[in-house]
Amino acid sequence: MEVDRSVRSFDAECHALRMARHRNLIKILNTCSNLDFRALLLQFMPNGSLESYLYTEGRSCEGALLKRLEIVLDVSMAMEYLHHRHHEVILHCDLKPSNVLFDEDMIAHVADFGIAKILLGDDHSTVSASMPGTIGYMAPEYALMGQASRKSDVFSFGIMILEVFTGKRPTHPMFVGGLTLRQWVSQAFPRNLNNVADEKLLQDEEARLCIGNQTEISLASSSTSMDNNFLLSIFEVGLICSSESPEERVSMNDVVSKLKDIKKDYSAALQRLHITR
Repeated sequence: MEVDRSVRSFDAECHALRMARHRNLIKILNTCSNLDFRALLLQFMPNGSLESYLYTEGRSCEGALLKRLEIVLDVSMAMEYLHHRHHEVILHCDLKPSNVLFDEDMIAHVADFGIAKILLGDDHSTVSASMPGTIGYMAPEYALMGQASRKSDVFSFGIMILEVFTGKRPTHPMFVGGLTLRQWVSQAFPRNLNNVADEKLLQDEEARLCIGNQTEISLASSSTSMDNNFLLSIFEVGLICSSESPEERVSMNDVVSKLKDIKKDYSAALQRLHITR
């Protein structure tokens, strides 16, 4: 059984990536396969994973908000390509920080397509997935009924956004008794996001000035306008993507558009800050 699962995983990854070409997807350079051995030669990623980026002690917090925004935008563009621009709709089915890897320039690449699925049909189609994803990142309909879709990938992406900007895994010990990462953020949204945002983000001087988040002022009462509260906009995307109902989640097309707008506005705010200093 374990051998059969490994073979299926290998075949799924080969099929998913052999024709996929995108700057934010891991590349298969070669394959090696016989009756006893199967291996993929993948593009080398020297800077580890998003998981290690988030949880390795001693990382500098300078520029943390912009960098994390760039990372989730990179991931969203890879998923948009798989969902809407590739000649076959590819579902990743296990999107999480450990499956996002960084190259020498710290550009994010989505990796590990071992349980990926090809989707046939329209935007509302689903496919049965016999191999489960990862607890904490699986959409409810995927976890309970084994039904994967574009929207189940969107859910996983939404949980990833919440994790990236809170610094809390969805499996953190604090999430017990029915409390989830999404519920925790939702309870703080929109007035108390500084209570859930990763402390490293709040230590970033430029981010504090751009989002108006001095320690004595909450995000909602900041002198910065609602449109310029970048964390609020980012968390809003994460919450919509991770909605309980698939119908309430947006498409990856919409996610990419929204994140690009947030990045553009935040970069402009940084530029204004540098000019006035």
